[in-house]
Amino acid sequence: MAGDKNVDVESALRAAIAQIAPGTVLRDGLERILRGRTGGLIVLGHDRTVEAMASGGFSLDIDFSAQRLRELSKMDGAVICDRDATKLLKAAVQLLPDPSTPTDEQGTRHRTADRVAKQSGYPVISVSKSMNTIALYVAGRRYVLEDSGQILSRANQALATLERYKMRLDEVSGTLSALEIEDLVTVRDVSSVAQRLEMVRRISSEIADYLIELGTDGRLMSLQLDELIAGVELDRQLVVQDYQPGQGRKARSLDATLADLDALGATDLLDLTSVARAIGFTAAPELLDSPASPRGFRLLARVPRLPEIVTERLIGHFGGLQKLLAASIDDLQAVEGVGEARARTVREGLSRLAESSILERYV
Repeated sequence: MAGDKNVDVESALRAAIAQIAPGTVLRDGLERILRGRTGGLIVLGHDRTVEAMASGGFSLDIDFSAQRLRELSKMDGAVICDRDATKLLKAAVQLLPDPSTPTDEQGTRHRTADRVAKQSGYPVISVSKSMNTIALYVAGRRYVLEDSGQILSRANQALATLERYKMRLDEVSGTLSALEIEDLVTVRDVSSVAQRLEMVRRISSEIADYLIELGTDGRLMSLQLDELIAGVELDRQLVVQDYQPGQGRKARSLDATLADLDALGATDLLDLTSVARAIGFTAAPELLDSPASPRGFRLLARVPRLPEIVTERLIGHFGGLQKLLAASIDDLQAVEGVGEARARTVREGLSRLAESSILERYV
């Protein structure tokens, strides 16, 4: 349950950061307040809890705009908006949260923002006049907005790292395909691909967080990221489907194995033995040099226009990639849902993949 709560907080924080990212009307208003050096306190949400903490001020209920937020923030007190920041509901409000709510903040405005966020559950933004900063408070978390240039610099470094890791992933993935054709796969080969897939996924997740903060400033980088990680999540699933030990009732669910890989710490991810154990291989001393046999999901996924249900039937019928590679067109037609045309497509597709994989490895 604690893990689910942490996920909820992270999701709420990401959503709030996206709401104040460059290019949004709210961010424009906050930057106007910064430039005006007046400071401000903005509550993104209104209900009975917020109303109970609000004292004085006046009601507005008008459309939100950056200019209006800037002008209202010139007055003492907080501005209360609706949750989506489309309406300005109140201004010049004195907020009186429960003083017993714990907070590590020091300044009056920041202490109030932290307590209101904790008690109401709504995001609260504090613009500091003296520090010239924008701080976002969400469910006990404090996030200080940074300059887009600094974020963009870190994101570019992460993108360059991702490109290098993706090149290495393509290399080990191609090697694995060739070894599958030759029936020479070991647990080490499988673990290397799973390791690289996980590394690429984690780096891309970090870049995705940067893109949330960058808003419209990160549009081009978003396109680059999408191109680099296309198919990575599917490949991750296919590797597990191909090599996860156990059949029938003894097999762990795909989601459980992927969760185990996701749970690997940074140190464990660098250890191929730990990666192999997460996939489900037994923890023997000679684990990494043990042979491994693919079921055929990875290669069949590369055969054009082959429905998933047919893939599952083919693998269920033949039991492994080597038998699939050795199957004739007549053998393939014996599988339910595989007619002559589809059997030829599968046979020719696997033959081309086998030839190209071997050529890429040895030429």
